[in-house]
Amino acid sequence: MATITPSARAIPRTSGVRARLVNEAELRATLSTFRELPDADWQRPTPCTGWTVRNMLAHTVGQYEELPRPWVAVRRIRRAARSHPHLGRLDGHNEMQIEDRRAVPGRELIGALAHYAPQALIALRRVPGAARRRIRPSILYPEAKALPDDSLDYLGNVLVARDTWMHRVDLADATGTAPVLDGHDREIVEQVVLDLALTWTGPAVEIDLHGPLGGRHLLGIGDPAATLHAGALDFARHLSGRPVRGSLEIEGEPAARDALTAARVVF
Repeated sequence: MATITPSARAIPRTSGVRARLVNEAELRATLSTFRELPDADWQRPTPCTGWTVRNMLAHTVGQYEELPRPWVAVRRIRRAARSHPHLGRLDGHNEMQIEDRRAVPGRELIGALAHYAPQALIALRRVPGAARRRIRPSILYPEAKALPDDSLDYLGNVLVARDTWMHRVDLADATGTAPVLDGHDREIVEQVVLDLALTWTGPAVEIDLHGPLGGRHLLGIGDPAATLHAGALDFARHLSGRPVRGSLEIEGEPAARDALTAARVVF
């Protein structure tokens, strides 16, 4: 009997209860990884164009700092409009996060992350469910209109962990190491696949992800016109627009292969 590949749309969205565990696990993993970083690695370039390892951590600190303090984000957006008018609102704001801590050593940034991130996760949990679903991040960042769900609920349940996780993968790429993975990493990867499925408009294709975070999923409806074989981390790198470290193998009809090559998900 032929095996039926499950639809990626059937992946359940991370619930608020589950998100709390995933967010806390990712924060622990990120802090542990940065604490083990040798001093010589802080100025290494990362896959984030123009950012060193230290810059990337300064951005991450800023993200968590702003969640319970949105007025800090507003100030940075206004300053970025003056100092980085050539950048979009989100990118300009991200540069201000780095500039605000330009003189802070990497080791001190770890302490800042350990200080602000738990506050941010608590603040997210305290927002009533109805308000979390109603508040629109696109009020601050128009780029959020492209999200599968423009809500604080989606931001807290999915994107907070995803952004931190992807930068932990960036850190591994910058230092030539392999990230330590556990059960919460699989949840993050599955949400990436779900988001791709929710926005997929191409022909039906199969995703075959290798490794402990992997699995087989169908995008679209019908018999797959192409199949992608890749490690889960490389698939995430690809969807974020980053260079892959391993191989990304796609076989099948040209139109379906092109759709997989062009596919992107917000990180």
